[in-house]
Amino acid sequence: MSTCYPVSPADRLAHDSRALLARLVAFPTISSQSNLALIDWVEERLEALGARCRRTWNEERTKANLFAAIGPDAPGGVVLSGHTDVVPVDGQDWDTDPFVLTEKDGRLYGRGSADMKAFSAVALACLSQADLSRLNKPLHLALSYDEEVGCLGVDRMIEDALANFQPPAFAIIGEPTTLQIVRSHKSINVFKTTVTGKAAHSSQPHRGAGAILAAARIIERLRQIGISRRAAARQGGFEPPWTTVQVGQIQGGTAVNILPAQCSFVWEYRALPDEDADAIVDEVNRFVSDEVLPNLREFAPEADISTETIARVPALVPDPDGRCENWLRQLPGVQPDGPGEVSFATEAGSFQRAGISSVVCGPGSIDQAHQPNEFIELGELERCEQMINGVIGYLRQ
Repeated sequence: MSTCYPVSPADRLAHDSRALLARLVAFPTISSQSNLALIDWVEERLEALGARCRRTWNEERTKANLFAAIGPDAPGGVVLSGHTDVVPVDGQDWDTDPFVLTEKDGRLYGRGSADMKAFSAVALACLSQADLSRLNKPLHLALSYDEEVGCLGVDRMIEDALANFQPPAFAIIGEPTTLQIVRSHKSINVFKTTVTGKAAHSSQPHRGAGAILAAARIIERLRQIGISRRAAARQGGFEPPWTTVQVGQIQGGTAVNILPAQCSFVWEYRALPDEDADAIVDEVNRFVSDEVLPNLREFAPEADISTETIARVPALVPDPDGRCENWLRQLPGVQPDGPGEVSFATEAGSFQRAGISSVVCGPGSIDQAHQPNEFIELGELERCEQMINGVIGYLRQ
């Protein structure tokens, strides 16, 4: 037997993590859509608890980050960080409505249930239950937009927060790790390369410049770079234990008998934390300028090749002192054993780059993320409640 939670406001259940998760899941905050309705709803709840809230916006002001501070204006607080956007459900075969939280056999099904609205829901529930007047250090709640499409919102939120609040000591990014501590993850580097050639009849290549063949040379170099990185793999907790390189999209050409005037492709690499995140794009740019572009311009001096940066998500590097990790390990609900390193990226690297000791630790499994029939175990919510109540207890000391 399954239960569908209502999507209408349920303020009488303000202390119930499941009811709050149901409300958050009901906001269809797919990255292509606005998240403002969710932000409005959360901000109203936080302000009722006495939080000092700030928003930062995307360029179109259709999406917003929300950063809230609760407790004294003092250094040394803790950030609980989550993203508001979810991936699409198009083309996925769901057994239930993905935007209606459904309980069945100890699991809660819904888009974002694991990735990662459960963490935010539990944080709101714990804050609603706590005596926040006893905080000696601030608790911050950070909710970002567009994490799923390249962590596009978090940096402007962090910059604004540090300009208006005292710097926190720790940040917990609540991505699904089954409450195991992740101290390190790879970076993400995404680019779009556009080759502009010159159209001509395919029987007269000396009158034009074929963009697709030029693009193919660059793609082949990317393949070779990926092979070299795999050959240099070393033992470690990452799966796979090397920097990965791939091309995900390509477009170009109009007909088989026309030299294509344009070809574009989107490519990425996920670099190990101790690797120079600029090394691969720098190598590709040198290859383009030294070898591909001169050949492309042989019969078409106006030909060009440009590479646009789509996303740069910094790696999370292990804190040499293990500050946040060692502190968090002492809290209830946290699982003592875990991989420590993961290949997927999060916003933790951005908090770390701002000088905040950061880890990834949240309820649910990454195996459920982006999947049809995404779910989270009820027990994960309970353990997350223990952890966040432990955070609140620490801030009272």
